[in-house]
Amino acid sequence: MHPSETRFTAMPRSDSDTPHRPSEITPNNGATDDVAANEVDDGGDSVTAGMMTAGVTVIREHLKTLPQSPGVYRMLGVDGGVLYVGKAKNLKKRVANYTAPARQPLRIQRMIAETVTMEFVTTHTEVEALLLEANLIKRLLPRYNVLLRDDKGFPHILISSDHPFPQLTRHRGVRSESKGDFFGPFASGSAVNRTIAALQRAFLLRNCTDSMFASRSRPCLQYQIKRCTAPCVGRASVTAYGEQVDQARAFLRGRSRDIQAQYAAAMLAASDALDYETAARYRDRVRALTAIQAHQDINFQSLDDVDVIAAHQDGGRTCIQVFFLRGGCHYGNHAYFPSHDRQHGVDEVLGSFLVQFYENKPPPPLVLLSHEVPEHPLIAEALHLRAGHRVELAVPARGEKRRAVEHAATNARDALARRQAETASQARLLAGVAALFDLDDAPRRIEVYDNSHIQGTHCIGAMIVAGPDGFVKNAYRKFTITNPEVMGDDTGMMREVLNRRFARALKEDPERRSGGWPDLVLIDGGQGQLTVALESLAGLGLDDIPVVAIAKGPDRNAGRERFFLPDRAPISLEPQDPVLYHLQRLRDEAHRFAIGTHRERRIKAIGRSEIDLIPGIGPARKKALLLHFGSARAVAAAGLADLEVIDGISRTVARKIYDFFHGDG
Repeated sequence: MHPSETRFTAMPRSDSDTPHRPSEITPNNGATDDVAANEVDDGGDSVTAGMMTAGVTVIREHLKTLPQSPGVYRMLGVDGGVLYVGKAKNLKKRVANYTAPARQPLRIQRMIAETVTMEFVTTHTEVEALLLEANLIKRLLPRYNVLLRDDKGFPHILISSDHPFPQLTRHRGVRSESKGDFFGPFASGSAVNRTIAALQRAFLLRNCTDSMFASRSRPCLQYQIKRCTAPCVGRASVTAYGEQVDQARAFLRGRSRDIQAQYAAAMLAASDALDYETAARYRDRVRALTAIQAHQDINFQSLDDVDVIAAHQDGGRTCIQVFFLRGGCHYGNHAYFPSHDRQHGVDEVLGSFLVQFYENKPPPPLVLLSHEVPEHPLIAEALHLRAGHRVELAVPARGEKRRAVEHAATNARDALARRQAETASQARLLAGVAALFDLDDAPRRIEVYDNSHIQGTHCIGAMIVAGPDGFVKNAYRKFTITNPEVMGDDTGMMREVLNRRFARALKEDPERRSGGWPDLVLIDGGQGQLTVALESLAGLGLDDIPVVAIAKGPDRNAGRERFFLPDRAPISLEPQDPVLYHLQRLRDEAHRFAIGTHRERRIKAIGRSEIDLIPGIGPARKKALLLHFGSARAVAAAGLADLEVIDGISRTVARKIYDFFHGDG
């Protein structure tokens, strides 16, 4: 059965203008109480009794029909945006807590005051509610929850199992798409690539695709540099190659010392038999295995498949370090900085992090934590349900497990100190930008625009976003230029990009409540681009967004940039000015993103052939045609009878291909 959803609505209010601050709301348990009659003040933020009363009235209306069952609730603001997503063992009791705002912290009072409607999803169990809550938080990004914004998937090593000669390769993405054994996760692509290269030297496993394997007639370069045994041309039997695969699997599962001992013994035996060539091969394989382990920063041989997660909090910010230990080896670590309210404790942030972190990746059997987390048994049960095996959450007190947690905690503390230093430096730079361009406040969102094309082909526009914490890469946008009249015209392309970006912003967020509106727009270009940008925004009725164009100086010399502003003469900065470096970095990032996007489009276009244009010819039939004829040109020249003999190409499809190239269809 699926969770059932019930939606309630209320008349929107227009007095919801309280500040937007991300935080997780953990309602206190308590009986329904009357709203406080006086204004509540904390640090300059205030919520009036009238605003609070309206929010509580909305919540009380929903209480009349709420069931006493597990589920998830969403609190929505006046613009329809989700303010908060929460789960409950008993929806009626949990939501009733919000009708007593006098007992709640100010952040919860702000959220109650902004609430104009609520939505509910009932579930069968509290565990299902917890899993659904994590999914909705990651998808909707409500500003009153703890948010794990930088939650990417990690690469794994895959040894395939659907071929007589399994392939060793890197895998990132959905596991169901590939068959085989997965090993990891690795914290970075460079770490997994380095490990695969060493595994090839040690176990001589192929990394080529199945199609390339099938088409080989002689050994490739991997065989020549002693990284493969060339099973594609019969240089290795299925049995011998299978032994190599089994050894690789055993090594990756933690039996590294056993495999190295076997190779060392074989090396000595070959040396005693005066077979120095074989001994040298085993020596190289032992060195390759040693190199894999030499790159491990820490080694805990008694720990098998474990994630070590430690948090450190200071100044209202939290860093969470995740270390991946597999088979006693360290597969890397990654630092996270979740968004949350300053009043949240480290245990609350860590608990919310766990469920969101494992929402798109399987947890190992053991997760070591630096702090006890709220609802510990419930989170463990949710992870067990997601992983399909028992998951233990433990806070070790002594021994090797405790040393692993302390090592992760030290890294979390150091990473947070670096982030805080960078944030302070970033704040000074943004204050300098505000002073340079006469802005009222330091910009919290800067959007930088650039274009890229080659002689009017594959024209794209690009937008990058930067803020107090650096580049906001999940806010980057690509624009495919669609107007043929502006292809290759930089100013015309800029006009189209700005019109599309801000017309959509006006449609989706006309009240500018989402935080997605820029405080400063930087255009890569000179006076012409500035004029076009101002005209585009004015045409949309937007004349309050600061716009600046940044152009390189004479001879396109970096360091002599000129900045063009409306109704002012161009200005320049001293070559060593830190604000200039910052603005150059923003411009260069937009340039990199634009060129990279253009290169991807160009490469993709180069990879297409005329066969892709034939209706009904997908990847499988295209592959069959190219393998049979060798090239698209040969397919075009083939006769009808030649096309009909190909596996997977029926007489009807063969006629369609023939007619496409010969102009009869």
